Order: sequence, then structure tokens, then C-alpha cells
Amino acid sequence: MDNLCNGKLNPHMMIRRLIISTCIIGLVPCFLPVLHAANCDAVKDLKLPNTTITTAERVSSGAVDVPTLNLPMRRLPIFCRVVGVLRPTPDSEINFEVWMPENRWNGRFLGVGNGGFAGSIGYQGLAGNLRHGYATAGSDAGHLGQAEDASWAFGHPEKIKDYGWRAVHLTTERAKEIVQAYYGSPVKKAYFDSCSDGGREALMEAQRFPDDYDGILAGAPANAWSHMHASGVDLAQVTIGDPRAYISALKLPAIERSALAACDALDGVKDGIISDPSKCHFNPEVLLCKGEDSLDCLTQPQVNSLQAYYAGGKDSQGRSIFPGLVMGDEAHGWPQWVVGHGPGSGDGLQYLQNYFRYMVMDDPKWNILTANVDASFQAATDKTAADLDATSSDLSRFEARGGKLIMYHGWNDPAISPWNTVAYYKSVQQQMGEQQTESFLRLYMFPGMEHCGGGPGPDSVGQIGHAAEKGSKFGLLDALQDWVEQGVPAGDVTATKYAPGPGKPKAIMTRPLCPYPMVAKYKGAGDTNVARNFACAKE
Repeated sequence: MDNLCNGKLNPHMMIRRLIISTCIIGLVPCFLPVLHAANCDAVKDLKLPNTTITTAERVSSGAVDVPTLNLPMRRLPIFCRVVGVLRPTPDSEINFEVWMPENRWNGRFLGVGNGGFAGSIGYQGLAGNLRHGYATAGSDAGHLGQAEDASWAFGHPEKIKDYGWRAVHLTTERAKEIVQAYYGSPVKKAYFDSCSDGGREALMEAQRFPDDYDGILAGAPANAWSHMHASGVDLAQVTIGDPRAYISALKLPAIERSALAACDALDGVKDGIISDPSKCHFNPEVLLCKGEDSLDCLTQPQVNSLQAYYAGGKDSQGRSIFPGLVMGDEAHGWPQWVVGHGPGSGDGLQYLQNYFRYMVMDDPKWNILTANVDASFQAATDKTAADLDATSSDLSRFEARGGKLIMYHGWNDPAISPWNTVAYYKSVQQQMGEQQTESFLRLYMFPGMEHCGGGPGPDSVGQIGHAAEKGSKFGLLDALQDWVEQGVPAGDVTATKYAPGPGKPKAIMTRPLCPYPMVAKYKGAGDTNVARNFACAKE
């Protein structure tokens, strides 16, 4: 029995089960059994804390049907698929999956995060990571539901904790143990790559569980969760509380044209992209109707609404709760998220209303237009900040163990203010000092990118599965790995904009993506769609 527990295992399943059970109950000291690629089915017999493994199967067909997608995942290499449930509390049910390539594993683990209120596993992320040789895992964050649905949280404080921080951490721990058992060796380096709520999860990992990941790529983080939604209460009351203040999507093109006319050329080239919004001083008053209302102008209540969108929500004393949006992409970025197809129909409003109804107030009849802004802000802070906000600027534990963090955000994000990410970066600098911060943290602000992708500017640098040219200078994840594994600090990388449509991606624009606060400046000659004709420079 001693020889068996030291890894010289008889492959017969009955013996393996005996070994595992003997090790778990502590009759003899031993390690998790080495299963190897031929024994994917044996993973199901692993005994892990608060964990039930329901399926462990070798997938050789190249395709997998998943419950949240209409079409199967295709073009997959042969891999071991592990499906399980984590139950850290009696009210917890965290569904997770671990996918491990049978061949050509690169020795790394890459965690997948969630978006919105979660409710499903990020299968697209799992598939992309698997194709690139990673062992990978993700969870539904502890509940089933669509991204805007928070009804699952009503009366379930433990599920809120699972969503806020516990699911990602426990999935990471269990996945590493499963990977080690399957391959017979531990993960060499662990990474996390996600955006939006996944960006919040990423910062939560760096702040609370610094040993989970060696490198973290955090996009458009919704990390100031309580502030962000409380700010929306004030914005809603300003912009739709009076029907005359509502800005129809039909007026957004005029707003965008006016903003670009004021600020587009500040970077040396007129291309429909505002590269440095901090230098833009667009005044919405220029759009005030001089005569009859039309699609080319704004009434005074609408001007007030536009100013509020740019400024962000405020409390009763006029103090900022959360910063506002950036100008220059209103016609394309705002219809879905901001103004919707009528007053109160924007996606952002649905998120914050469901957050307050089911997570904060425990009142399905709570009304955003009659709520008190200050009281709502206080309730959000008291009820959920401890579990949902990832705002601590003290990353000393993560930095001390050698962790590297890259944050990024699109300047034209209509869902989460990019200024919030800049503010968090500056708070870390203030807390830890600029020199120490520089040793482990980078921030990249994408000109012309919307929420995690899309928009008029180049938006692809290998993040969350977006296509990127091969090589570290073209990808943030590659740059992160070089920083962690080779000690090469992340510098400027090349962002790419691809033509829409099926088939092989075709690059139509490349630009340098510069570490903040540097911005890409046109050199004055050459094709403005080619990165080499720009250079990163400080303002």
C-alpha cells in the first residue's frame, strides 16, 4: 500500500478507488493519484472538499454541446472534460467545469470569469483557452440565470457571497487540484483573463486571494459595484425622471458629430477616434436648439441629461458617486446600454434596478424614480460592498509573491465608466508608490473601444479570446506571460481592428496601445491605419 500511495498505481479502477479513499480518510500519508491522460474517467473518483464531480469524460469528437449555447462548440482538440458542483455552504450550488487538453498542454492554467450577474459558464472562453494549450476552468458563479437577472439573489445572502468572490476562488483551487491529478504535475503558472464583472472578479482575486494567480488580465472592471449602481439612481432621475429630458437614440448621431468635431483631431489625425479624452473639452451647450426642436439639436432638459451622462451620478451634496461616460461614440455605443428604445429601457438601467430590488432592498417593487439617492447609496454600501466591491488599493500581498496585473478599459465603454479604472490605478499608485506600482501593474486605455470590445478603434490584443497577431508585442495576455515568466515588463503592444464578417479575420487598422498615461501620437506621415506611423508619447 505504501508503494501505491507514492504514485506507483495499478491502473485498475478498484485499486485506484481504494487508494483514493484510504488517502482521504488519512489511514496512510499519500498524495493525489497520478491519473494521466488515459484516465480522464478516473478524475470522477477524486475526493475534494465540498465538491461533487458529476462527469469526467474524454472528448475526442472535436465538438461539445453546452446548455447555454444554441450551437455546439467545435474545432476542439481531444481533452478531458470535468463537470462538478461546489457546495461550500448549505445554500451554495456552484456549477463548474475544468477542460484539460490531452496533448500539448503548455503547463499553464487559465481561469475564465463571468459577465453581468453571471449565471452561466463562459464556454467560449474555455474553448478558446483549450485550443491554445491551456488547462482551463470556469463556473456559473453559484446560480443559473441570464446576465441582467439578479432575482436569484432575493433572500440568498450566501449566493451573493458566491457570486461576489467565493465561486471564482474555490473553482480555481479545485481546478488546480484536478489538473495536478490528471497530468501528474502541478500547474507551472496560473493566469486569469476576464472583462466587465470578470474584471471585478480579477481584481477581487488580486486583492483577496493573491496566491491564486501569477498573472491577471482585468478588463473594464466593474469593481466599484455599489458606487456604480448607486450613481445610476441619480442619473436615472435626471435623464428619465422628466420625459422631456429623455434623449432618443435618433439624436445620438448629432451628439457624436459634435463631439468629434471638437476633439477628434487632437491626436494629430482625424479618424473618428478621440485618443485622449482628458484633453477633450466638448460642451453640450453647443447643441442647444436655437429654434424648433429637431434631430440636430437638444432641448435644455436634454442638454442637462447629456451633461449628467458625461459627469456621472452625484449625491444630494453634489459629490461624485461614480464617474461618467466619455464622448465620441454616442451613436454606436449608447443605444443599447444608455438610452435604449424608450425611457427606462437601456441595459444599464435594468442592471441597477435588479441589483437594488434583489440584492440591496429585498423589495421587488422598489422604484428607481422614487428612491432617495443618498439612502440608496448608503444601503448599497452597507448591504453589498463587503462582498461585491473590489476597491482595495493595497495589492502588497499580490506584489510580494511576484504577481503581475494588467488592467485595460475602452475609452468609449457605454456600460462602465473608464474613468473609474483610471481612478483605481491612481489609488494603487498613491497607496503603494509609483515606483513599486510600476514593478507589477500596467494600465492600458483603448481609444475608440466600447465595452470589452467593439467600437470605432482597434479593439483586439488577444484579450478574452479576441484575435491577435502572433507574438508578445501583439497581445496583452502574451505580454503578461512574458512579464511573469521572463521578467520582461509589459510595454506598448499593437491593437488590431478586424473587418466584420465570417472567414479568416482581416486586419483593417493597427495602432500602438500604450501603457497609461502615454497615448499614441501620429508621426505626421504615412498611412493612419498602420501602427508604425504612430508612437507612444506622454502628454
